[in-house]
Amino acid sequence: MKKFFTYILLFILTFSFLLPFLIMVLGSFKEVEYVLLDPFFWIPNDPSIANYTYIFRDGIFLRWILNSVIITIIPVFSQMFLCAVLGYIFAKKKFPGREAIFWTFMAVIMIPQQLLIIPKYIMFAQFGWINTYWALIVPELWGIMGVFLIRQYLQGIPNDFEEAAYIDGANDIQIFFKIILPLSIPVVATVGTFSFISNWNDLFQPLIYMTEEKMFPVTVGLASLLGKEGNFGVEMTGSTLSFIPTFLIFLFFQRYFTEGIQMSGLK
Repeated sequence: MKKFFTYILLFILTFSFLLPFLIMVLGSFKEVEYVLLDPFFWIPNDPSIANYTYIFRDGIFLRWILNSVIITIIPVFSQMFLCAVLGYIFAKKKFPGREAIFWTFMAVIMIPQQLLIIPKYIMFAQFGWINTYWALIVPELWGIMGVFLIRQYLQGIPNDFEEAAYIDGANDIQIFFKIILPLSIPVVATVGTFSFISNWNDLFQPLIYMTEEKMFPVTVGLASLLGKEGNFGVEMTGSTLSFIPTFLIFLFFQRYFTEGIQMSGLK
């Protein structure tokens, strides 16, 4: 009986978490403009791909997807590499002020990003970066949380690997690329996953820095589409298409993601 009630509770919780997802996906196949009083209005009686046809026929949505890809892919690869380099330096190299510098970086996380948005906007405006990709790419080229994760991971790797490599005549660059980086694949994949999800789903910063519709990423585009169209089916279609990349990335890197988190000491 205890197991029975446990499974019933787990089923209820699982259904509660999956319900919004089901509403989004099934609602995308139904031609309905407004939310109705019927609690099951989102279940399509006659499934249709008209909403998908409408979105792909509108070229602006494809431009939003392209913008999201550009401002996401570049930071993902740059963070995976730069965070690995910095994590290696802070984990394995000894130099004056190492701990002070690292924890100063960590202290920046304590500052809410909303407090920095005005000075950043003023600075980017002076650089001429408003309505350009630079405003969203440059600040995300590296991330201190990624450095923290990789540092924690590398501290668990014995120094014997490096010492043996030094004896064989390898330099720091060779050690990093041939020993440290291959051993760090799980945590580097974790950093890449975090970076992809964060940048792809970011609404706040693009909403501030991008004022032209053609420069919107898909998150801001969907928000503007809600105000312009007010169409429930089209909104659910756009949300479903926006969700697919993050779902695939997490599904593909799930094994590395779990291993990287566990080995980084964050359980």
